[in-house]
Amino acid sequence: MDAPRLFELANAAVLPGWAMLALAPLRREWAVVGARVVAALLCGFYFSLLVTGLAGAGPPEGAGFTSLEGVRLLLSSPPALLAGWVHYLAFDLWVASWQVADAPPARLPHWLVLPCLALTFVAGPVGLLIYLLLKAGRLLKAGGRGSI
Repeated sequence: MDAPRLFELANAAVLPGWAMLALAPLRREWAVVGARVVAALLCGFYFSLLVTGLAGAGPPEGAGFTSLEGVRLLLSSPPALLAGWVHYLAFDLWVASWQVADAPPARLPHWLVLPCLALTFVAGPVGLLIYLLLKAGRLLKAGGRGSI
């Protein structure tokens, strides 16, 4: 299967995990487990992309993690770019599942978590930052009990 088709499949595969998290108050534990299963499957897909798609061709000359140009070269082939995208899909979903699991002990209602999930979906670190700020605000309001 070609990289564009695998990209479409990965994008479709992640959506049930996000839907489960959005509907988490109905069955929070099952939603978190379901989303984490989807994330784990994406991790397996990512691993297979690394082994099959990138190992055979090898990285281009100058590719690496020590410069912006090196990273651009690492992601210059469709299989490498697809692997990078699946990496984002898996990690963002995992972070979102943590937010949903962490919210009840942090006394954050789900309606406050929903915007964090939306932001995590489109801009992972921003969604995590907003969640952490909301959680810190709740902890401060509660007199500092608990941990971020």
